[in-house]
Amino acid sequence: MLARTVVSILLVAAICGGNPNCARAEDRNASVQQAIKAADAWMKLVDDGKYRESWAQASSIFKEKITAEGWEKMARAARAPLGELLSRKFKLAAYATTLPGAPPGQYVVIEYDASYANNKSVIDKVTPMLDDDGQWRVSGYWIQ
Repeated sequence: MLARTVVSILLVAAICGGNPNCARAEDRNASVQQAIKAADAWMKLVDDGKYRESWAQASSIFKEKITAEGWEKMARAARAPLGELLSRKFKLAAYATTLPGAPPGQYVVIEYDASYANNKSVIDKVTPMLDDDGQWRVSGYWIQ
């Protein structure tokens, strides 16, 4: 694993040749991967009905917008009609530094195609952000 990481770093250095835009692209790619990992873990909590725990793991902005009790009530009301999750497949991820209604920062908008017992065609949209503590945490969740 360490050897693969070192080889990846050397390849990036050779390909980028000191181009700062290339390095930033690599940083963005790493950020997107970290954000997807955070979103997947957070969605597992929501899927398991662990709404308070998902609130505790959410970003500071998320927690400023809604209390743990409010989130639990809202999430339960939104998810219950869908029924049990049958499948979820990654669709896309887009890195952004600005989003409507959000302060400037680092965000990744992620979409999943999902199928639930009572609705077979759903898009789960999750937006992790790089939080104040340097960790990727979910700042928004929408069901479409």
